[in-house]
Amino acid sequence: MISQTSSTDPAPRRLVLVTGPSGAGRSSALNVLEDAGFEAIDNLPLRLLPALLDRPGDAQSVALGIDARNRDFSTEGVLELMGRLTAEPRWRAELLYLDCAPDVLLQRFSETRRRHPLAPADRPVDGIAREQELLHPIRARADVLIDTTTLNVHELRAEVEQWFAPGGQRQLTVSVQSFSYKRGLPRGVDVVHDCRFLNNPYWVPELRSGDGRDPSVAAHVAGDKRYADFADKVLDLSLLLLPAYREEGKSHISIAFGCTGGQHRSVAMAEDHALRLAEQGWQVSIRHRELDRQHREGSKP
Repeated sequence: MISQTSSTDPAPRRLVLVTGPSGAGRSSALNVLEDAGFEAIDNLPLRLLPALLDRPGDAQSVALGIDARNRDFSTEGVLELMGRLTAEPRWRAELLYLDCAPDVLLQRFSETRRRHPLAPADRPVDGIAREQELLHPIRARADVLIDTTTLNVHELRAEVEQWFAPGGQRQLTVSVQSFSYKRGLPRGVDVVHDCRFLNNPYWVPELRSGDGRDPSVAAHVAGDKRYADFADKVLDLSLLLLPAYREEGKSHISIAFGCTGGQHRSVAMAEDHALRLAEQGWQVSIRHRELDRQHREGSKP
């Protein structure tokens, strides 16, 4: 028997089931939902779903990719599952169906030279026809139907975000880090700022053993007459670029500050920049590569 909710019950968690014919964009849609804060899981067997949904104490929204090639997939099983979830007060379940014209699906399979999962030994056109017939009742049940026939990846992202991202706005996480040029650039960094022109606390004996997180060290770096203009212009650049990166569809940007040893100037700048971005409402994480390495090596027995 389905329990009734009360005013003290927690708000229902959002659950989006994502399906559609192979090649229509299901994986791309799941990536967009993951960027929007959903826990995205693809190709989960339907028999394992109850265990996932019954996990206690988890408030994250969930997006599940349902694939017709799953061993226990059935049209009736998906429709029955949606019926149960709709009646379940803990969840706000929605079915997202990605559709696409058969000729475009065929073109996509031809371009990638992939075999169709429902016609591994036959022509892709036969597998496309079988899959669309199999999924037709699910398509009719969809809460949200997006036709990807004429959409590129950016347009698909915008469509999914319009329905499922908070406020229709994609999220972008920003990683700010410091590093030492002596050990090379960090891997995967997007934007690099060189801090080696700023006052170097290394040459002040009482500051040498500290790092850029120490107020006295940070104050020495900030005392450079060029610091304020540099920090302001770097912030202006980030505030110009981050919305543009977000519109382009990126979900993560890494900004790095480097100095000679990666201990003083780059750390102070990274700390300051991360704080300024957070004050502007950006989701920011911070890492100090050389300090982290020193901590790991210092903690070894």
